[in-house]
Amino acid sequence: MFISAATSFRVFNILKCSKYTFLRTTTYMAAPPSTTVYSGALSIDSSADASPSSGDHGRYINEARPTSPITISLQEWQAWGTDSPLPTQVAEIVEEMIVSETESDAQMKFGGLGGKLKGDFKTQEDKKHRAKYRALDDSEQKLHFFSARQIACRLLGSRGYLCQKCWLPLEDCMCLSVVPCSLWHRMRFWLYMHPKDFLRQNNTGKLLWQVFGINSATLCIYGIAEHEEIMWKAFMHSGRNNVWCLYPNKNAPTKSVEDSFNGNMSTSFLHEQHSTNSSEIMNFILIDGTWSNSAAMFRRLKERADLVWAEDLPCISLTTGVSAMHKLRPQPSWDRTCTAAAAIGLLDELHLVSEFESLGLNKQAEAVENSVDVLLASLTGRRLRMGRSITRRLRHHDDIC
Repeated sequence: MFISAATSFRVFNILKCSKYTFLRTTTYMAAPPSTTVYSGALSIDSSADASPSSGDHGRYINEARPTSPITISLQEWQAWGTDSPLPTQVAEIVEEMIVSETESDAQMKFGGLGGKLKGDFKTQEDKKHRAKYRALDDSEQKLHFFSARQIACRLLGSRGYLCQKCWLPLEDCMCLSVVPCSLWHRMRFWLYMHPKDFLRQNNTGKLLWQVFGINSATLCIYGIAEHEEIMWKAFMHSGRNNVWCLYPNKNAPTKSVEDSFNGNMSTSFLHEQHSTNSSEIMNFILIDGTWSNSAAMFRRLKERADLVWAEDLPCISLTTGVSAMHKLRPQPSWDRTCTAAAAIGLLDELHLVSEFESLGLNKQAEAVENSVDVLLASLTGRRLRMGRSITRRLRHHDDIC
């Protein structure tokens, strides 16, 4: 049978992005049914509504059900964009869900936008997890449990469907179009991400570690204890004067980039090429979630800063422009933009500060901007192919990522 060059390239790209050996024996489905997970394998729910409006989660099948459960490995976890250990509570919830499926007649199914749990198994698990959530003693435990369950479900629901690097469906993988770039060695981004934005296809925060690498743009998931401890350990080592949050906070004083950095940086700090002192790193926190969730996320950062330093977390306001992603995700006001655009704005505004102008930050901003254009083109192409609108109605006014 003749296979065109374009088809061959698409198949190669799917296999290249996947970490799972079972994808090599999968069958491509033209319609978008939902996904059923059998202890780490994938099958097809033939009763799923395959209309574009119902979502498009699930493309690949493996008819053979494994004889033993397959949980989330460290390699699989880290392939999604982190070098952290697998969070203990996430692993526990995954194990519990897999055991529940083996003991139940209901199959673990995922489908629709976001790859959420569906069907009878969802009903059973929701009852069980609501009871466990109510039994927890305090709000901290409840947050940890909520975040871990969100992550566990998204990991299982995205297996074999999303590319682990760009978080797009494998047939729409954009990785080959993203050009990596080195971030200035004295600068580090922290993507403080809400669990509901983890593995979200149109999330732009993921672009930062695609472009700069996970050591220069580090993922920290809100409510995941291991992630938050790693981030705050780095902050405490660097010191409060080397940590800033990019957030238009109306309830706390903010400074512009120029006011924060103009004349405040030593020549040796800016131009020493091979410093190994991690305390001499400028740490920038980008809150990566919806506007409705960002208030709680920022409040958590402030509370921790007060506990660690007995002072407020320094905030920076940006002169933001219009992100290309506004075409698909309109923002509620001009001071609010997507996460990648916030990083672009910071790099561009730092470049205008005289001490920073020789560091090439404008080129690093351009690399992120190019990746946003690539993501927009991939999402637009997918929507057109699915017969969906490429513009969003102004129905939700809370997106920032």
